[in-house]
Amino acid sequence: MDHYRWQPGPDRSPEPWQPWQPGPPAEQELPGWLAERLFDQRTVMLRGPLTHPVATQTAAALLTLDATGDEPVQLHLAGLDGELPAAFAVVDAMDAMRCEVHAVVTSQVGGAVVAVLVAAARRSAYRHARIRLAEPRAAGVTGTADEVAAAAGRHLNELEEVIVRLAAVTGQPRSRIEDDLSAGRTLSAAEAREYGLIEAIVGEKD
Repeated sequence: MDHYRWQPGPDRSPEPWQPWQPGPPAEQELPGWLAERLFDQRTVMLRGPLTHPVATQTAAALLTLDATGDEPVQLHLAGLDGELPAAFAVVDAMDAMRCEVHAVVTSQVGGAVVAVLVAAARRSAYRHARIRLAEPRAAGVTGTADEVAAAAGRHLNELEEVIVRLAAVTGQPRSRIEDDLSAGRTLSAAEAREYGLIEAIVGEKD
């Protein structure tokens, strides 16, 4: 008669709540047909966190387009943070190109992505875009004290280059740029144009 004995049922308690996490990079990529169509129009999109894989793909696309023609390349930017070494991988590719890169801020950019923006020959933004001036965070480094100190030194050198490029592009005093980076100041498209970060607002009517 054991089959009549009460047995505990399966645990049907709800799973504990988990915060949303972004999907893997593959889920954030553009559909192949759309990426191909944009590439044919000499347009490259840099979206989401600027990681080393994203930087490698972006740099490869820019250099490929540079090798196939002399017309400007449109680089659409939408990313609020990233790794500074990854940003400079894209910047180095842009500096090596023969044709001009025209950067367009399509939604929001900030942190390390601003280094890519100011490296472009021409810069514009959509009307409701936002640009956040903030010091890019240093990547976590583990190792010996000497290795950590060396990584910190590299980060400070890269941050110094971002500040120098911002000052050259915007014409703003270095002290103001440093203050704005420390405060994490966010600029609207109109404010970014007045600041000198962009030259034009896309779709603005005279």
